[in-house]
Amino acid sequence: MSRVHDMGGRFGEGPVVPDADDVVFYTDWHARALAVTLAAGSLGKWNIDVSRHARESLSPKDYMAFSYYEKWMGGLADMLVHRGVLTREEMADQTVTQISDLADKKLTADQVAVVLARGGPATRDSDVAPVFSVGDAVMTRRIAENVLVAGGHTRLPKYAAGARGRILRYHGTHILPDSNAHGLGEAPEPLYAVIVPASELWQHPEHPRDEVVLDLWQSYLEPL
Repeated sequence: MSRVHDMGGRFGEGPVVPDADDVVFYTDWHARALAVTLAAGSLGKWNIDVSRHARESLSPKDYMAFSYYEKWMGGLADMLVHRGVLTREEMADQTVTQISDLADKKLTADQVAVVLARGGPATRDSDVAPVFSVGDAVMTRRIAENVLVAGGHTRLPKYAAGARGRILRYHGTHILPDSNAHGLGEAPEPLYAVIVPASELWQHPEHPRDEVVLDLWQSYLEPL
């Protein structure tokens, strides 16, 4: 079953219009939306894959109507309630009667630069050995689905399902989002950069000789 957020390459959505190079945030609240999302993440109640899945899980009506950062705020609100950080009443009333047990985990202003510079590396040691080498011909899974959780999060885009390509680079072993987004553990496995011709992705590509490079986990691929 297709998911509303998986829109890449869909006919009729119009061209991608890049933002101006000198514009970071178009309004002040966009900056605040990013800031509060990062600050809430420091509470340790979810990981980046959980947060991505929360945005993907917004109702189709809301997902199509919301702007980019509205999607961020909608997903964050759901996580705060579902993970027990806030109640629905607190979200609506904006009144807090007592200090949260998570207060000591708050991200303070002097910590922000250090935290952002450190980032969130997703590389992990793994017992799963790489089975592909640079130059190997591969095909992606024919259905872009999470095989661990029905309707769950995956980083295999629908437009790339069943496409043939070749391995460009091996990135090492990385946390598997399909597992990590659902509390099933990090399950790290080999991650590859895969070159896929445009003619494999779209029936009538404007430039058939163009190529797209996708970062794909080993379990998304099969040999050709």
